[in-house]
Amino acid sequence: MFKGCMASYCESIYSYRRRPTREVKVGDVGVGGAHPIRVQSMTISDTMDTAAVVKEAQGLVKVGCEIVRITAPTIHHAENLKNIRDRLHAEGIRVPLVADIHFTPQAAMIAADYVEKVRINPGNYADRKLFAVKEYSDQEYQAELERMAEKFIPLVRKCKERGVAMRIGTNHGSLSDRIMNRYGDTPLGMVESALEFVRLCESESYRDLIISMKASSPFIMIEAYRLLAERMKELGMDYPFHLGVTEAGEGEDGRIKSAIGIGSLLEDGIGDTIRVSLTEDSIYEIPVAQALVKKFNERFNQAPKTIAEETAPIAWNPMQRRRRESLAVQSGELKVGAGHAYGVWATYPLLGTKSEHLKDLLEWLRRLKTDEPRPDLIFLQAPRDAEFSSLEKLRCELEASFPELHLGLVSGKAEWLRQALETWHAARLEAGPETSTKEIQELASLAQARNKILELRFTSLPALQDHLPFLKSLPSLSLSLESSEPIGDYRRLVSRLAAEGIRHPLHLSVAARHFQDLILEAASSLGSLLMDGIGDSIEVSGVSLEEATRLPFNALQACRLRISKAEFIACPSCGRTLFDLQETTQRIKTKTQHLKGVKIAIMGCIVNGPGEMADADFGYVGGGPGRIHLYVGKECVQKNIPSEIADEKLIELIKKHDRWVEPPAA
Repeated sequence: MFKGCMASYCESIYSYRRRPTREVKVGDVGVGGAHPIRVQSMTISDTMDTAAVVKEAQGLVKVGCEIVRITAPTIHHAENLKNIRDRLHAEGIRVPLVADIHFTPQAAMIAADYVEKVRINPGNYADRKLFAVKEYSDQEYQAELERMAEKFIPLVRKCKERGVAMRIGTNHGSLSDRIMNRYGDTPLGMVESALEFVRLCESESYRDLIISMKASSPFIMIEAYRLLAERMKELGMDYPFHLGVTEAGEGEDGRIKSAIGIGSLLEDGIGDTIRVSLTEDSIYEIPVAQALVKKFNERFNQAPKTIAEETAPIAWNPMQRRRRESLAVQSGELKVGAGHAYGVWATYPLLGTKSEHLKDLLEWLRRLKTDEPRPDLIFLQAPRDAEFSSLEKLRCELEASFPELHLGLVSGKAEWLRQALETWHAARLEAGPETSTKEIQELASLAQARNKILELRFTSLPALQDHLPFLKSLPSLSLSLESSEPIGDYRRLVSRLAAEGIRHPLHLSVAARHFQDLILEAASSLGSLLMDGIGDSIEVSGVSLEEATRLPFNALQACRLRISKAEFIACPSCGRTLFDLQETTQRIKTKTQHLKGVKIAIMGCIVNGPGEMADADFGYVGGGPGRIHLYVGKECVQKNIPSEIADEKLIELIKKHDRWVEPPAA
């Protein structure tokens, strides 16, 4: 059994405490220190089109964007930043500008004259990836660092002289060959890549730095930031962090993926400025970013809660994505825990016990296509004034029409649940302070004898604590909590269960608020816990069955824990994009979204290198105006395909690798 470790990557894993950092000024906007978490975005127009970029920046500022980033891929683009800045100033807009630099140190040197911050990517600022496999001796590695320093130090000195901030923005997809060969394509490699450049900055006594660790996989991103925070604490560094999930995509999928990556880190007090990277017009990124940071900025000046376990070792390793070991509980073929697939459960509140009270549920089930996922277990929540015979009749009606359903009953009445465990697949006891251990023992024994699932849902952690001494002897249980702060409460629960040697599976339940906030709230809470390896089944409660199904499956898909559909890794539009990214993404999605488990990257350019598509099976990448490169993983297999036939060629490539299936009939 894991003996426990300290969560040194954050101030507290149980209650919100923001990571202390130095203040870095980006123009007139303070980042880190005592400042709120800032929201920012990036223009998508060609940087040479001054009027278009200025119009975009005006729109972003109007909706609350606090920092605006503009790509500067060449010297000419960098020079035009002056015209953009001057035009904005003439319009009375003083928003700080950030120059986004890749590959061209001279462009960074020019941009530093006109912007408040320069973003450089350590993987390609002074390196062009060759994907060369080489064992570097210490002397050779040092020589590479010295070569890099020759190109980078002049920018450091200029930024220091002009009071310009810098973001050292590591990207999982574009680590240098030097880093790749020593550390691999890993979160550790991302951290070491950034630290190489941080140390060069510090050698010049320049510390106006903001650091980022971006990846298209939320879990890789979370692990990298946690590791960076831990390493910086060890090294006595206190630089603020910029958070973002790169290539998050669009629509609800992009928002869920962003919330899992960004929101879960914010929950741990990590993050001082954020960008939500969506494959949409950048103006739509700002409301999502504002929704993510809102509750944390409101908490910033509040006194933190004191938690008894604050300094105690935790029962998992936050630097390793390893699922908590648990026992299995099952009802026939439905199995939860012990490494089985993460379950998706949903609850349908009955308003009465007549057939018409199943109307919405029946309509939804009939609308579902055969290839669409449905909850593994649907609980019917019984009205208080119901009779069990009426509930039993409803169960029979449902199972007659949909025999593949697994149905459970929710009630606070132990007598009803005893009867339900005879014929239903599962029962949920809503356990409160008045629930006796004897009742729990009787229900657990019956569930085990009948090969059924019993979930104990406690109204609070103290209510569960009273039963801990008896739970170990009752293996046929799943445990869950009702909590307004599920991350801290489930983490405390896991530590207490580990101390008692209890390995019951855990059901994660996130309550609903209004829908738009729910997407972000549920995803950030679930992301934190799933990253910790906590949870065996999940549920989003208080919403429609359609939402209660879609949101958990999308969260598990984003975490790569349970695949239920195709996945599209699409970068946000920017001034480097070589085709209409939004239109192309929608078009390819329409043709390939039926390919369950296939990951397709749709990239407007290859600025961050093929490693940007490290998680994708196939890549569709802008290679030039009207030209597309196709990739299999990181390997470019077809170049300069005319865009008119590129979709067809992509489908041919998928077929060639035996990943194609025909779409279902309409």
